[in-house]
Amino acid sequence: MTQVSDIIRSVAPISTNITHAIQTHLDDLTKPPGALGRLEELAMQYCLVKGNPLAKLEKMAVFTFAGDHGITEEKITPYPSEVTPQMVMNMVAGGAAASVMCRTAGIDYKVVDMGVKTDFPEMDGLIQIKVAKGTKNFAREPAMSTEECEKAIINGYSLIRQCTADIIGIGEMGIGNSSSAAALYSLYLDLPAKTTAGAGTGSVGELYARKVDAIQQGLDLHKSESAGNPLEVLCRVGGFEICGMVGAIFGAVSKRIPVVVDGFIAGAAACAASRIAPASKGYIIYSHKSAEKFHREYLETEKAKPVLDLDMRLGEGTGAILALQIIQQAMACYNRMATFSSAGVSGKDTDDD
Repeated sequence: MTQVSDIIRSVAPISTNITHAIQTHLDDLTKPPGALGRLEELAMQYCLVKGNPLAKLEKMAVFTFAGDHGITEEKITPYPSEVTPQMVMNMVAGGAAASVMCRTAGIDYKVVDMGVKTDFPEMDGLIQIKVAKGTKNFAREPAMSTEECEKAIINGYSLIRQCTADIIGIGEMGIGNSSSAAALYSLYLDLPAKTTAGAGTGSVGELYARKVDAIQQGLDLHKSESAGNPLEVLCRVGGFEICGMVGAIFGAVSKRIPVVVDGFIAGAAACAASRIAPASKGYIIYSHKSAEKFHREYLETEKAKPVLDLDMRLGEGTGAILALQIIQQAMACYNRMATFSSAGVSGKDTDDD
C-alpha cells in the first residue's frame, strides 16, 4: 500500500546532465541564439523534467480539483457552499471557462471531486475520489485529520500515476478555498493573514474584514502545533482539493511529467509540495500572475517566472490552460524547426577579421 512518507522520500531533484545537449539543439535552430526568449527556457525545463533532450509534447491534460471548506461557517464569502457542486456540474457539462478553453485547445479535461459536500452521480468527465464532505472549520479546529490529509494526497498521486499525458495542468474549485490558501501561505512563510488574504470570490468591506479575522484566528490556533512540520500545516489549514493537487504534483514527479500550476490557490498547493518535498520545485511551472492579492509577492519569494500576466483570478485551471498552449508552441519549435546543420543555412559568423 502506498504511503505518503514513501512518496515524499521518492521525490528526486531533476538531473541537469543533459543541459548541454538541450542548449546545443536550441542554438542550432534556424534563429539567432536566444531569439525565442522564454520559449527556449520552457523547452529547456520541459526536456530536463523529461530527462530527454529529444522529448516530445503530444498530449496535454488538465485537472480541476474540487472541495468544500468548513471555514465558510464564519460567513466570509458572498457565495454559499452550494455554488461548489453547481460549478462542478457546469464544468462537467462544458459550460465553465476551463471546459470551453480545454475543448477549444484540444486538451483533455477532467474535474476531480476530492471533498465536495454533495454526492454526484457517475458522469463522464468527473473523477470521484472524495475523501470527506468538506473540511472542518480551521478557525476553530484542524481542517482534517492526518489520515484524511494523507488519503487526499495519495488519491491525487494515484490519479496522475494513471495519467498518460506528457504534461498536465492543475486548477481548483471550492467556495472558501482562497481562505485556506491564504492560511497556507501565512504558515509556510510566517506572514499575518492581512498580508496573504485577498478578496477571493468577492469578499469586500465587512466580509473581507471577517475573512482576515477568521484566517488569523486559525493561524493563532495552529501555528505552534504545526511549526517545522509542513505536512502538519497542510492537515490543519488545507483543503481536500489542495491536498489532491499536492499529491498530483508528487505523482507527476514520479512520472517525470511537468506540472503547470494555475493561480493563487493552486499556487498554495505548489508551495506546500515544495515545502514537504523541496525537490518537487523543479517540476513546477507557474502559469500566470494572479490578480489575487499576495500571489505576485509569493512568486517573487519563490523566484518564479510565470508564463503569463493577464490579470486573471478565476481559478479552475484557466491560467494553466493558456500556459500549456504556449509550452506546446515552445516544444513545437524545439522539435520541428530546421537546424542550421540540416537546412544548409549559414550560422553566425564568428570570424573577427
